[in-house]
Amino acid sequence: MTTSAVTPVPALSMPPADDDAGWETFLRSSIDDRLATAHTQLVELRACADGDQRILDVWNDLQISLSGAGAAAGLFAEVLPSAERREQAEAGMRDVQKFLTDLMLDADVFARLDSLAPRDDPDAARVLSMARRDFRRAGVDRDEPTRERVKELARRETELGQAFARGIRDGRTITRVPLAALAGLPADWVDTHPADADGMVEISTDYPDTVPFLVFSEDAEARRAVAHTAQNLGWPDNDEVLRELLSTRREHAQLLGYADWAEFDCEIKMIGRGAAIMPFIDATAEAAAPAAQRDFARLRERAARSGEDRIDLANWRHWAEVIRREEYGVDAQEVRRYFDFAKVREGLLDVTARLFGVTYVPVAAPNWHADVATYDVDLDGERIGRIHLDLHPRPGKFNHAAQFELTSGVRGRQLAEGVLVCNFGRGLMEHSEVVTLFHEFGHLMHHVLGGRQDWVRFSGVATEWDFVEAPSQMLEEWAWDADVLATFATDADGNPIPADLVERMRGADEFATGVAVRRQLFLAALSYELYARVPDDITALTRELADRYSEVGFLDDTHFHCSFGHLDGYGPGYYTYMWSLVIAKDLFSAFDADDLFAPEIARRYRDKVLAPGGSRDAADLVTDFLGRPYDERAFAEWLAR
Repeated sequence: MTTSAVTPVPALSMPPADDDAGWETFLRSSIDDRLATAHTQLVELRACADGDQRILDVWNDLQISLSGAGAAAGLFAEVLPSAERREQAEAGMRDVQKFLTDLMLDADVFARLDSLAPRDDPDAARVLSMARRDFRRAGVDRDEPTRERVKELARRETELGQAFARGIRDGRTITRVPLAALAGLPADWVDTHPADADGMVEISTDYPDTVPFLVFSEDAEARRAVAHTAQNLGWPDNDEVLRELLSTRREHAQLLGYADWAEFDCEIKMIGRGAAIMPFIDATAEAAAPAAQRDFARLRERAARSGEDRIDLANWRHWAEVIRREEYGVDAQEVRRYFDFAKVREGLLDVTARLFGVTYVPVAAPNWHADVATYDVDLDGERIGRIHLDLHPRPGKFNHAAQFELTSGVRGRQLAEGVLVCNFGRGLMEHSEVVTLFHEFGHLMHHVLGGRQDWVRFSGVATEWDFVEAPSQMLEEWAWDADVLATFATDADGNPIPADLVERMRGADEFATGVAVRRQLFLAALSYELYARVPDDITALTRELADRYSEVGFLDDTHFHCSFGHLDGYGPGYYTYMWSLVIAKDLFSAFDADDLFAPEIARRYRDKVLAPGGSRDAADLVTDFLGRPYDERAFAEWLAR
């Protein structure tokens, strides 16, 4: 294919964080100007004669412009400190989605693509095949009234998805607890949570506040109050938003001839059909049940000895921590001494640089907040991308953990640029937070290493959605290896974390694995059943499924679904976390457990699984790496421990 003679550079240079006027202009450039370019490219595409082989190249140009505009809008709506600029980015996203919806329902554009004979280039043939499929799935071959209604529904879905995310992002609230309720919390955490004049302490719904409190606080009543607040994040506004989103997507799917949104959504995933989700969930839940029931009984027995007569969402993490400390000799507060945030961040970069053969070069350039650290990524002397790490909480910011695209890599034209958005404290970290950081960084590596594609359609993580989590889940294993951790996990005196402690941490982590897995399967069942049933009472369905799948059940008078952000982006597909974990465990089985940095296998994994992006089906990439189709043996062994 032809490519523009453009020196690969990262996306547009950003203004200083405090330059609001500069950011207003920057957003117009990165969103509106790219949309204007896309309009010009659309005109060029329509002007092509049927069968003109330039059609596919212009289509690629158009997709580059759209993906850039959409990525900028999606990221900056979640991270900019200014509410006005976040709203500007949200408006830009609505414009991008409208353009995309109109494009995919444009019969003239479809006719141009459909007139092409496949090229000899397999990647080009794959792009053309996928484009034709996507047009048909959009409804381009439906009658005019149907296409117009689909446009209306797609516009509303965008608005509702933004409202749902906003309700979570801006719904941050607090629980006031007495100072005495901080007994058991780490000293550095307590130091950052002073009491007010009334002797009360504010615990926010940000997870650096909520999770440590639920794990360590010795005050059962206060834990329950904090859990109750957290489980009501986004309530009540997001209840109605979600209900309308579910019904809108159902109508959308049925207009296109599908039974429901799950059937529509899963058609292009590894699983193939929405109807296959619940059998997968039920089979996995049954496999996890013996371990879950065994460990849940231990939790109940230990809690009862201290006067708590039940185990539920408010206290299961606390009693799991108590058992790990008492029976496995693992005190999470002792473990925290080895995970200073600054050392962990640098250690993560060192580990992944060694594993994937890359070099990180710090970049002193303006961005959206002083907390953000920026690095260029080099491989074999070639610059292949840029990453931004935005890792601490602040008001108005996306309040979970995720990797965001800023630019899709296209060979010879633009470098992959990705952003890690998390909410970790600035001091000592829980080991579970370290695992989360490694997980999310796995997405970032996939985005950058898979970003050297001729076709933007295959760039980075543009693969089947139920495979996307596998590479990031596999990278978690490096956060559990004693030799790896010893390279950066040191206490204040520089002593590395002892290998025997890491071994005990592994044993302790395996306690309650079944409980945690079945909790995840409850979330997977909820995401599917909401889209399959579209219930009037979402809270009632949440309780029903929590009671069926999760030992820790449901807290009375809570509405967890209002803060379950994946219900928009992942839709009915939250099962993908467990589906991809099966693949991740199998991928990891190919590595040398005694040397996770063994270069031959690490490079082969990089080049055969990550670097191809979406240019081949995920199952084929895995088979190429493993030398066989993936199976469930490694996952079953892990679950049975």
